[in-house]
Amino acid sequence: MERIKNQRTMATIGDFDPLNSTVPATKIEVTVSCSTKNPKTYMFLFAVVVLYVQGLGTKEWREFGRTEVIDNTLNPDFVRKFVLDFFFEEKQNLRFDVYNVDTRSSNLSKHDFLGQMFCTLGEIIGSSGSRLERTLSGIPGKKCGTIIFTAEELSNCRDIATMQLCANKLDKKDFFGKSDPFLVFYRSNEDGTFTICHKTEVIKNNLNPVWQPFTIPVRALCNGDYDRTVKVDVYDWDRDGSHDFIGEFTTSYRELSRGQSQFNVYEQIIEKESHILDFLQNSLLSLGNPSQPTSLHYMSPYQMNAYAMALKAVGEIIQDYDSDKLFPAYGFGAKLPPDGKISHAFPLNSNTENPNCVGIDGVLEAYFQSLRTVQLYGPTNFSPVINQVARCAGEVTDGSQYFVLLMITDGVISDMAQTKEAVVNAASLPMSVIIVGVGPAEFDAMEELDGDEVRVSSKGRLAERDIVQFVPFRDYIDRSGNQVLSMARLAKDVLAEIPDQLLSFMKSRGIEPRPPQQLLQTFSFFS
Repeated sequence: MERIKNQRTMATIGDFDPLNSTVPATKIEVTVSCSTKNPKTYMFLFAVVVLYVQGLGTKEWREFGRTEVIDNTLNPDFVRKFVLDFFFEEKQNLRFDVYNVDTRSSNLSKHDFLGQMFCTLGEIIGSSGSRLERTLSGIPGKKCGTIIFTAEELSNCRDIATMQLCANKLDKKDFFGKSDPFLVFYRSNEDGTFTICHKTEVIKNNLNPVWQPFTIPVRALCNGDYDRTVKVDVYDWDRDGSHDFIGEFTTSYRELSRGQSQFNVYEQIIEKESHILDFLQNSLLSLGNPSQPTSLHYMSPYQMNAYAMALKAVGEIIQDYDSDKLFPAYGFGAKLPPDGKISHAFPLNSNTENPNCVGIDGVLEAYFQSLRTVQLYGPTNFSPVINQVARCAGEVTDGSQYFVLLMITDGVISDMAQTKEAVVNAASLPMSVIIVGVGPAEFDAMEELDGDEVRVSSKGRLAERDIVQFVPFRDYIDRSGNQVLSMARLAKDVLAEIPDQLLSFMKSRGIEPRPPQQLLQTFSFFS
């Protein structure tokens, strides 16, 4: 069961500059967590972090705020954030002091000092993935552990959500008695990590808990992006802080806002992933400003970027099988003018009524034009794109049309669980998905979606057939400069599985060949 309601207030949105993601007085949310390395020293840690800011042109430190106190843990992950105004042209010095809280007093001198760290707000924002990890210092001869910061620009969303959740038949974790469950909410980040945003109360000795209604700003839950992945972990509370993991599920604010229905019933995933993909490149490098050479979308006056080269190589072949040469082309992961609204599927030609582009040259023209008008923005969600094409394919299952989705992306995927579910659902439809990965990322997630070795599955369901073909663009770069030959190889490998995928669908449905007509429908998406 889940109930949710919205409250909306007016939001003021400043001037929207698609090629400049940082403007004066931008609101930056900083999340803090710590890791203490010496459990013997900090056996029972009641941690709090205090932020001090330094005035411009002065040496005086002023207390800005404090996190909540987290008890009995060596690795506190604080829910309360610090929201700061960011000024690009200023050096904004910050100091973070960590204390072990001994009493109820607000006087910090009454508590044990555990260490501190100095940095600037610009250092946190400019770090790879806007994530900065530093060693705590301040106590001579003692290892104080580390402190970790993540930063994100806050959207202008002013919505407030009130929701209530319950669970049924939770796993029993306590030897004596039942579990003492509580929920932890996280929002996804572009690099595949998650940031904590809410904790519920603990309900003692109950395997069918009903948590109290709570109110949370939508900006805190998903930063105004209704399709952003939200992960919810279920834990059994333990007095010593070693809470037992019960299960997890993923959703989004858009799904939650449907309210109490069959869509808001979630199975727990009892086993966590065995590893977390660690993308080492700076997210600003993969998206970045298209006017800068460091961006994969760089608009060079001398040569096409990798996105354009991949589209041209594949598109010029596949368009021969599309009689009207009209291609719906979309981008996913951007802020759109005039108000900076986030979209995971926007028409490159800015025409929501008719997203078709005439020929591959028309798609390229729309792509370059969109780079001048939108602001590239993560996280990158694949599932809305796949589901959108699946809806089209679901309307024509008689074999008269077959849909090919071409996705060109930097490899960073933020909604893996939903994407696997989308692929499993789409596998029963007349469609294929081609993914071309550009840039230096590790493409483990793409290889998993490809399903050549292990068929894609979701929630215990196997994909009916393999519909995804993935290739990394970098494997086809000709060092001698013969791009014509290398792009021909790329197109050949990308399209190699389409005939068998098309035939497997037709055969599974008992569909026989018909008189000549337009068969292939191609969609192009860029991230």
